[in-house]
Formats: sequence, structure tokens, C-alpha cells
Amino acid sequence: MRNWLVAAGVCAFLASPAAHAADMSCAGKNFVFFPGGPEGGAFASIVYAGAKAAADQTGCHVDYVWSDWNPQKMVQQFSEAIARKPTGISIMGHPGDEALDPLIDQARKAGIIVTSSNVDLPKAEGAYKTSGFGYVGAKNYTAGESLATGALNICGLKSGDEAFVWGLLGQAGRGERTKGIIDVLKKAGVTVDYLEISDAVNGDSSQGIPIFASFAASHPGMKAAFIDHGALTATIPAYMKAAGKKPGEICGVGFDLSAPTVQGIEDGYIAAVLDQQPFLQGYLPILQLYLTSKFGFAGMDIDTGAALITKANIDAVAPLAKEGIR
Repeated sequence: MRNWLVAAGVCAFLASPAAHAADMSCAGKNFVFFPGGPEGGAFASIVYAGAKAAADQTGCHVDYVWSDWNPQKMVQQFSEAIARKPTGISIMGHPGDEALDPLIDQARKAGIIVTSSNVDLPKAEGAYKTSGFGYVGAKNYTAGESLATGALNICGLKSGDEAFVWGLLGQAGRGERTKGIIDVLKKAGVTVDYLEISDAVNGDSSQGIPIFASFAASHPGMKAAFIDHGALTATIPAYMKAAGKKPGEICGVGFDLSAPTVQGIEDGYIAAVLDQQPFLQGYLPILQLYLTSKFGFAGMDIDTGAALITKANIDAVAPLAKEGIR
């Protein structure tokens, strides 16, 4: 609710008579935006839809860079974006502060505004918040904790039960969400079987189908599967079917809403997801770049990690998810 109030407040500002007395044009400003994943991906396409909506409303020119969720690719593409000398760049923080901060420093010295989404960069935000460096997204460790805490109840997990966690511990910053999941499960006495999401599966979730089927076959005691990736979460029904599992036989949980994820919840293959509202992760960074470049506003830090979505409350958001908004 707080996030929508922020957006509503910005829109009210743009529409107010006092605001119209000023020059509100975005003419001459060029932004580069990173939706994060592959073009057309379940999560990245919603992020893109949010950015596109903000670009249309503000009239700002935005170029989009697709990264296949690959941190190394993000670093290279960020460097290339700086060389183009845009007005501002919205990046995703998957590579972490250590990898991105030197480039952020370079961009700021060149007069380029930088902001971030999806994975936070606390050091960079601390250094450049007053000059427009904000963050829009869930707080990753807390998001992992929240999903796992809710899933203990939803999945009926108890001490001694076995759970599969498919995550990204190897990625600085981004891996904090996986860590939050594992810490909660281990504290509850749940046995954790962990597998790192490979670069190939990170970029194309369908490539994980035989991997999941094989893992499930070799771990017959698996009670729950925690999938720390929006696109992979959307593919849970295909994973379960390939493993020969009926809806609910393994409690599938993960992150983010999309049309396929909604269908998976309705069909019973997915028990719960933590919705981090990816539309806002596109919409608000474009507004951030616009407001900072136009009026000198400081960076906004907005936690989009909302609530758990289950079969009990999916009806309220399903239509919006199918439209690519939630």
C-alpha cells in the first residue's frame, strides 16, 4: 500500500495545477533501463511494462537493455551504457557493490544519474542518494525470510523434513534472498538440499526441467521445493509434471507473480509466492530518473516486497497479473 501511495503522490504532483505552471517536459533527456532478464521473460517483461508505462506518461526517451539475469553481462552492458552518455541509467544490482561501484563512480563523474532496482546496492546508495541514487525492490534477505517463514506453515514443514532450495548463493547481493530462505529452514530443523541455479537455467528456465526431474528422483523424501527465481517459479508446474508429481505432492514455493505463476497457483502446483511487484521496479526508477534530472530530487528507497500470495487470495490479483501489471 505504501508503494502505491508513493506512486499516487508522484502522479498527483505531475497533474497538479502548480506543477503545470512549471516546465514538465522530458525533452532532451535520454535514459537507459535494465529490465534484468531476457526479453519476453516472465518477470522481466513485467518490469519492462512498468518502465514503458512511466516512459509513456513522462514522455522520456528510454532505451532498454536485456541481460538474461547474467551479472557479468550486466557489468559489461553498464559500462557500454555509460559510454553512450545518457542522462540517466537504471541498473539492477545483481553483480553487487564491489563490481558495480567503480562504474557508478565513473558515471557520476560524467554527470550521469544512476539508480537501481531488484537488488539493492547499499554502499552506492549511501554515497549518491542525494544525487538521485534510489532503490526500488524487495529487501532480499528479509524477502527470503518472509517466504520461508510463511511456507513452514503453508507446507506443513517440521523438524526433520527435507526441502530443496534452488537458488543463487553464488551471486553477491542477490544471494541474500537464498540465504534468508536457508537460514529460516535450518533454524526450524528442516534438512536443506541446495542446488545453485546455473547460468544456462538463469537465462532460460525451461532448461531446468530435466535438472529438477533428476533431483526429485534422487531425493524421494523432498517435501517442499523453494525456487529463488521468478522465471523458474513460473515454470514450477512444468518441473513437477516432468518429475511425475501431482499438484501438491511437493509443496512448491517461490517468488513473483506472472500469468503462468497465477495458473500454477490455481492448479495447485504452486502453494505460495512472495510478490515483489515487478511492475513498480520498472515504473518507479523511470520516475526517479525523470524527477532527479528535471528537479533535483534525491533517491527514493522503496521496498516492493509485499505479502504472500496463495490460493486463498489469488483471485484478487489474478486479473492484473494476466495483464502484466502484478
